[in-house]
Amino acid sequence: MADREWVVLDSIENDERNRCVDIFVRADGSYGFEEFRFDPEDGGWVKTRYYADQRYASVEEVNLAAGQRIAWFRP
Repeated sequence: MADREWVVLDSIENDERNRCVDIFVRADGSYGFEEFRFDPEDGGWVKTRYYADQRYASVEEVNLAAGQRIAWFRP
Protein backbone atom coordinates (compact mmCIF):
# COMPACT_ATOMS: atom_id res chain seq x y z
CA MET A 1 0.00 0.00 0.00
CA ALA A 2 2.64 2.51 0.98
CA ASP A 3 5.49 4.11 -0.85
CA ARG A 4 8.85 2.58 0.03
CA GLU A 5 10.07 5.73 1.76
CA TRP A 6 7.09 5.73 4.15
CA VAL A 7 6.83 4.11 7.54
CA VAL A 8 3.13 3.66 8.27
CA LEU A 9 2.30 4.67 11.84
CA ASP A 10 -1.40 3.87 11.70
CA SER A 11 -3.92 2.51 9.22
CA ILE A 12 -7.47 3.52 10.11
CA GLU A 13 -10.42 1.81 8.40
CA ASN A 14 -13.99 3.02 8.11
CA ASP A 15 -16.85 1.03 9.69
CA GLU A 16 -17.53 -0.84 6.44
CA ARG A 17 -13.85 -1.80 6.21
CA ASN A 18 -13.70 -0.76 2.55
CA ARG A 19 -11.76 2.51 3.00
CA CYS A 20 -8.68 3.32 5.01
CA VAL A 21 -6.32 6.17 5.73
CA ASP A 22 -2.65 5.48 6.27
CA ILE A 23 -0.80 7.95 8.50
CA PHE A 24 2.92 7.80 7.80
CA VAL A 25 6.29 9.38 8.45
CA ARG A 26 8.93 9.88 5.78
CA ALA A 27 12.68 9.44 6.07
CA ASP A 28 13.06 13.24 6.31
CA GLY A 29 10.84 13.31 9.42
CA SER A 30 7.80 14.87 7.76
CA TYR A 31 4.37 13.26 8.08
CA GLY A 32 1.63 12.58 5.59
CA PHE A 33 -1.48 10.56 4.84
CA GLU A 34 -3.14 8.74 1.98
CA GLU A 35 -6.65 7.35 1.47
CA PHE A 36 -7.29 3.92 -0.02
CA ARG A 37 -10.32 1.84 -0.96
CA PHE A 38 -10.54 -1.93 -0.94
CA ASP A 39 -11.04 -3.42 -4.41
CA PRO A 40 -12.83 -6.76 -3.94
CA GLU A 41 -12.18 -7.81 -7.55
CA ASP A 42 -8.43 -7.56 -7.11
CA GLY A 43 -8.41 -8.30 -3.39
CA GLY A 44 -6.21 -5.31 -2.64
CA TRP A 45 -6.08 -1.68 -1.60
CA VAL A 46 -6.03 1.11 -4.22
CA LYS A 47 -5.31 4.82 -3.74
CA THR A 48 -8.46 6.92 -4.04
CA ARG A 49 -6.91 10.36 -3.58
CA TYR A 50 -3.45 11.76 -3.86
CA TYR A 51 -2.76 13.45 -0.54
CA ALA A 52 0.67 11.90 0.02
CA ASP A 53 2.60 14.80 -1.51
CA GLN A 54 1.47 17.13 1.26
CA ARG A 55 3.85 17.40 4.20
CA TYR A 56 3.03 18.03 7.84
CA ALA A 57 5.18 18.64 10.90
CA SER A 58 3.28 16.34 13.28
CA VAL A 59 0.77 13.52 13.52
CA GLU A 60 -1.70 15.99 15.04
CA GLU A 61 -1.48 18.17 11.90
CA VAL A 62 -2.01 15.10 9.71
CA ASN A 63 -5.10 14.03 11.67
CA LEU A 64 -6.58 17.53 11.41
CA ALA A 65 -5.91 17.78 7.65
CA ALA A 66 -7.23 14.28 6.93
CA GLY A 67 -10.37 14.99 8.98
CA GLN A 68 -11.01 18.14 6.95
CA ARG A 69 -10.57 16.40 3.58
CA ILE A 70 -12.05 12.94 4.11
CA ALA A 71 -15.70 12.94 5.18
CA TRP A 72 -15.70 9.59 7.03
CA PHE A 73 -12.33 10.01 8.75
CA ARG A 74 -12.30 10.79 12.45
CA PRO A 75 -9.00 10.06 14.19
